[in-house]
Amino acid sequence: MNKILIIPSIDIQNRKTVRVIQGIPELNCMDYGDDPVEMAMLFRAENAKCLHIVDFNSAAEHSNKNFDIIKNICKSVIIPVQLGGGIRTLDDAKEVFELGIYRLVIGSLALTNFLEFENILNYFGPLKIIAALDVMGDEMYIRSEQKKTGISPFEFAKRLARIGINRFVVSDIKTTGMMSGPNIKLSKTIGEITKLKITLANGIGGYQDLIDVQNATDYGIDSVIIGRALYENKLSCQKIWRIAESGIFN
Repeated sequence: MNKILIIPSIDIQNRKTVRVIQGIPELNCMDYGDDPVEMAMLFRAENAKCLHIVDFNSAAEHSNKNFDIIKNICKSVIIPVQLGGGIRTLDDAKEVFELGIYRLVIGSLALTNFLEFENILNYFGPLKIIAALDVMGDEMYIRSEQKKTGISPFEFAKRLARIGINRFVVSDIKTTGMMSGPNIKLSKTIGEITKLKITLANGIGGYQDLIDVQNATDYGIDSVIIGRALYENKLSCQKIWRIAESGIFN
């Protein structure tokens, strides 16, 4: 049984850290703090090896209002930062890489403009571009438009594999922020049919969930993105809560 990499998630909307429930960001989560840069530094202090950032303003509005924050995060931590949200063109991808990110996670674009997604993949290569598979029920889901597509995630994963993708971030939208347990079967199936690397996202609520994910590493799952369970102390990340209790976040 192999070890898995735990990747803390920082979801940003209107320049603040937000909680995301089933794909929808919630504002005014005081426990999550106002400063995403401070949160990134805190995760790094807790020995995080990589960070996952989602820019919800960019995803919904094609806005760059959070770009300076993302750039500051990249400058403030000495670990890889992967970013998702709002990429529509190759020029968009070039712009966000200038912020200092290590990898780019792209989901909706592959569904709405496959050719442009392929152009981005060919330009940067598979080490820099990750395909996000956002799934609702048994269909691919477009986060930016909050709608199902009727497209099978398994057939779409095989299509992406054929053009050179070598890693997926797999999300069951219904488990996002619920801490009710991850949909490991979905990730296992995608890993099994594509033979590619899988980062599982969403649903982690405690240590048993991590053990269950670790037991699935034979199917290509080598990492997991965790958000709410870290922020709400379901897993040990005590420094966050010591600082929170001192009133810095409030």
